[in-house]
Amino acid sequence: MKRSLALLVALAGLAATAPADAQRLRDRLAERAAARAEAKLTATPAPEGVLRDLNVSYGPDKAQVFDVYRPKAAQGAPIVVMAHGGGWRIGDKAMGKVVDNKVPWLTGQGFIFVSVNYRMLPDADVATQARDVARAIAAVQAKAAAWGGDPSKVVLMGHSAGAHLVSLLAADPTIAAREGAKPWRGVVALDSAAMDVPSIMSQRHMKLYDEAFGSDPAVWKDLSPLARMKAAPAPLMMVCSSRRAESCPQAQALADKAKSLGGQASVLPQDLSHGEINAKLGEPGAYTDAVARFLASVVR
Repeated sequence: MKRSLALLVALAGLAATAPADAQRLRDRLAERAAARAEAKLTATPAPEGVLRDLNVSYGPDKAQVFDVYRPKAAQGAPIVVMAHGGGWRIGDKAMGKVVDNKVPWLTGQGFIFVSVNYRMLPDADVATQARDVARAIAAVQAKAAAWGGDPSKVVLMGHSAGAHLVSLLAADPTIAAREGAKPWRGVVALDSAAMDVPSIMSQRHMKLYDEAFGSDPAVWKDLSPLARMKAAPAPLMMVCSSRRAESCPQAQALADKAKSLGGQASVLPQDLSHGEINAKLGEPGAYTDAVARFLASVVR
């Protein structure tokens, strides 16, 4: 009830807010709303012909687990490793927007889909979260053959905060290598507006960024995919909501940096909300088809 009242008050204030500030507030509300876990989370039912392995551990903490959805007949299957969003503070691997459409779509295309949980604020800072995702990737690669997967055909995917985390690993793969992860084939970043962290923090910004990145410019740079990228990354697909003020410019900046270093990168603007970018991936249509083409191109 208190959350609902706060949301109504915030929305009511939009009319009296300057346009740029109003957009930032909308973005913040979208981040929070899209990432808020359902009151009772249950893993999505496995489609016919798909096996589920739930809460597979990749570390000693109870948050260091992932769920695996794999075709029964998988042999040398490519793998998508998904990091959920939630402002680096909330969210879960079993949220409907993470799995409901992606599981049947990806397993139907012959992929294994792995949805990852990781430790979050305030218990784990963002650098620790990136290392958790890296450690999960290493565990997936180690277990892939037992699932009928190909450990050399891994693609990273993330939404919102999760998109920032996988983009940070893409920008500097040594973070993942130190956790035992081997190279991956590509990265799909779903609507993160946090690719250039120093730029964000040097302007008016949402409070959630203060919670994630703090006040130290050295930390901003360390957690910024744009600043960390020094060599061509694995191919990138940056999906961004054209309804948000900062998402597409941030995505374009990282894509331009990757291309300037000799890498392959594309930006896919979508007239969808922040949450819809996540939830609708896997539904039939041009958006899913575009991501499918990218996935096929990097795992062939």
